[in-house]
Amino acid sequence: MQTIADLAGKVFKRYPDKIAVKDAYRSLTYAQLQTRVFQLYAALKKAGLKKGDRIGILMSNRLEHIELDLAAAFGGFIKVPLNYRLHEKEVEYILENADVQILIGEEVLIEKVTRSCQCVFIGHEYEEWIFAEEFLQPEMDVEEDDLFAIMYTSGTTGKPKGVMLSHRNMISSALSLALVCEITADDVVGHVAPLTHGSNFLSHISWLFGLTQVIFDKFNPSEFLNDVEKEKVSFIFMVPTMVNLMIQSPDFDAKKLSNIKSINMAGSSIAASKLKQAIEKAGPIFIETYGQVEAPMTITVMPRQELVNRLESCGSAGPFVEMKLVDDHGAEVPQGEIGEIICKGPLVMQGYWKNEKATKETLRDGWLYTGDLGWCDEHGYLHIVDRKKDVIISGGLNIYPREIEEVINKHEGIKETCVLGIADEKWGEMVVAYCVLNEGHIVDEDELLLLCKDHLASYKKPKQIHIVKELPKSSYGKILKRELREQEGSGVQ
Repeated sequence: MQTIADLAGKVFKRYPDKIAVKDAYRSLTYAQLQTRVFQLYAALKKAGLKKGDRIGILMSNRLEHIELDLAAAFGGFIKVPLNYRLHEKEVEYILENADVQILIGEEVLIEKVTRSCQCVFIGHEYEEWIFAEEFLQPEMDVEEDDLFAIMYTSGTTGKPKGVMLSHRNMISSALSLALVCEITADDVVGHVAPLTHGSNFLSHISWLFGLTQVIFDKFNPSEFLNDVEKEKVSFIFMVPTMVNLMIQSPDFDAKKLSNIKSINMAGSSIAASKLKQAIEKAGPIFIETYGQVEAPMTITVMPRQELVNRLESCGSAGPFVEMKLVDDHGAEVPQGEIGEIICKGPLVMQGYWKNEKATKETLRDGWLYTGDLGWCDEHGYLHIVDRKKDVIISGGLNIYPREIEEVINKHEGIKETCVLGIADEKWGEMVVAYCVLNEGHIVDEDELLLLCKDHLASYKKPKQIHIVKELPKSSYGKILKRELREQEGSGVQ
């Protein structure tokens, strides 16, 4: 396997006149992109960066993400992408924890942050900074197992951890996605999810095939459908929330997705009922993948041809992954029984940045312990049950919130649901559900309790169901159960 720079160098030569990347402001051919990347590399070297130094990236979806990715790849620098929706205190923690030497991004975002590193603002300053330097051929002292990125977890259970990912990790993820999505050199990759997270892994497919990338700076369902049609996007990453908003939009028109070959859904779970609705409205264009920042995107993959018949599964082990389910003692559980999902392969991270304790807890004997629970059917398809830490124990019985959420989400009036365990003197914990309604719907809580009664064992039924306006979410769109517990009072565990 090669480095990202090795692969990019080949497509620079092969497709000099092809559009490499475009956003709302401009587009670059591969030849133009190469020039800018090498000048950016020279500017970073002049600023004092050496191999292994960290570059912070704080901006919304823009073309400069791609330039910085490649400059880091050629120089052996380590990028530290920061979601622009993070609070400034979260940004400050990451900058300090990662020992970032230079921060590049939008002034409106950076000016809020207390920082001790050098800063370069995107726009006139960035352009002058790049073009002050001569075109410099990189030294290419980079190996496939060198670090390429430190990507921070969402911090849903505490301080975010810096996941160390190498060139090998990123390329393995990209190649796995390319295989399951049947990518060819004619495909156009769209980016509407943050390039600081999930969508970035799709970006590296371009260095395998010489694709054109189109970057959208925000997600608006109506505008998105028009943009995708106009740009002839054939492959895109979307979180389930985006998919739901798209198909529920009054302007939804499946014809506008006629060029789409694959929509990769990942980042959080999607109820089978919502997935079925998406396929009925948009067609069999969805693939589902399961992964973590620690093993990006493709621990399991579900091709679009199979997804239509296996709505409740997230697929089978990816092309370069060995996966199994184990009990609390690390012994593999029998087929059909619930266990913790563990995996190994070239996707798996190098460890957590400056956190040896967490690394030892998560990486054991070459296996990544994901903290997710699931079971496999007789054909090897994984069915995720829940996060291990989210299991509710009531009356000595294990209750998995996701099972209850799936039932409630069957109701047409429900947009999304979160189920928690609340401390209870008699049972230890009791089940409580929090539901957000689809616009224009009125749903009675007793109606939802009756739905649960018809589909769930008595001990699994929620004791309470609350209709709420919204659920607290991280900057990556994941429901923050910890914050919901805090909002609902100290009695929630």
